[in-house]
Amino acid sequence: MASLTVTVRPRLLRWARERAALEPAELARRVGLRPERVAEWEATGRLTLSHLQRVAEKTHTPIGFLFLTEPPEQELSVADFRQARPGERREPSLELLDTLQVCEQRQQWFREYVTTEGQEPLQFVGSANPNEAPESIARRIRETLQLDAARRAAFATWVEALRDLFEKVEAIGILVMRNGVVGNNTHRRLSVDEFRGFSLSDPWAPLIFVNAADAKSAQMFSVAHELAHIWRGESGISDDDPRSRVPEERFCNQVAAELLVPGDDLLQQWRRRSEPQEEAARLARAFKVSSLVMLIRARELELIDDESFQALYADERTRARAPTEEGGGDFYRTQRSRLGRRFATAVIASAIEGRTTYKEAFRLLGVRKSATFEELARNLGVIG
Repeated sequence: MASLTVTVRPRLLRWARERAALEPAELARRVGLRPERVAEWEATGRLTLSHLQRVAEKTHTPIGFLFLTEPPEQELSVADFRQARPGERREPSLELLDTLQVCEQRQQWFREYVTTEGQEPLQFVGSANPNEAPESIARRIRETLQLDAARRAAFATWVEALRDLFEKVEAIGILVMRNGVVGNNTHRRLSVDEFRGFSLSDPWAPLIFVNAADAKSAQMFSVAHELAHIWRGESGISDDDPRSRVPEERFCNQVAAELLVPGDDLLQQWRRRSEPQEEAARLARAFKVSSLVMLIRARELELIDDESFQALYADERTRARAPTEEGGGDFYRTQRSRLGRRFATAVIASAIEGRTTYKEAFRLLGVRKSATFEELARNLGVIG
């Protein structure tokens, strides 16, 4: 039996392809046809229903969108704190939109879970006074997390320091999720140029997402930055520029910098007779932050002059753009990081107790097989 032929608006087919950042030849390859067929579809709008379903699948587009008269406007569900360049209208990528949606679904589930358990709202969420100084907020966050710069300096690697910070953040009730791709799809990478992280503020289930494609030292700053947003009770997508001029971002950058590199500590440890670049690199390793952050802190505290800062900052920013690979290694360790131990443990326990269906648990955890679910549960210590 011949497949049903349908007719849709050609502009919608082009919109779906371009939205997924695919050239006609690449879409044709993924669908399994010649590029001429894609060109024909986009000229006439006529294709078989099975081919339309393949286009929807390969462009990550709900098939219902392709039957509309005009492409839908898809906007972020939270504030956009990113700094737009002059004349730029920044459209969120499919990867960002899908990641945000998944995190919102997980947050909604976790909120229902903890409220059913009788958990009281977390008092620190939204507790920052609008007129409060960044140093004051940083001090309160540090006290809540029991952060210790000396302890962080003792870690041999940024990986160990970052893991310790994640554990401290989750221990106070904040969900932390870290990923460099959409879900488990390594073909859909998240771009650091687009965003470094986001916060989803909620009194019962605050959530921080960190772009794991970023350097480990930059991820450290992203966590601290998103903590500031949580303390302010703000949900939004964060910028990739530590010198952003967006008011909310600038304020949260100041909080994050003071949180990770307390001014008093830096003044005591900075060797004024050393070369600024070498000193910034040395203390960046000690405080487990990027050299960019350390240079900014040194300029704020007048440890280096403006001319030296501008030259050094430009050089460091160029080197800091080197991409970081995400993926590989142990699947279950990676999955713990992507989901966050607090969230994954709650979902698994709820499914085992019969309060959440296994189908729902599989969806929330991004797994498909019972064996994978069970091994993840063992890996997290939920079952023996």
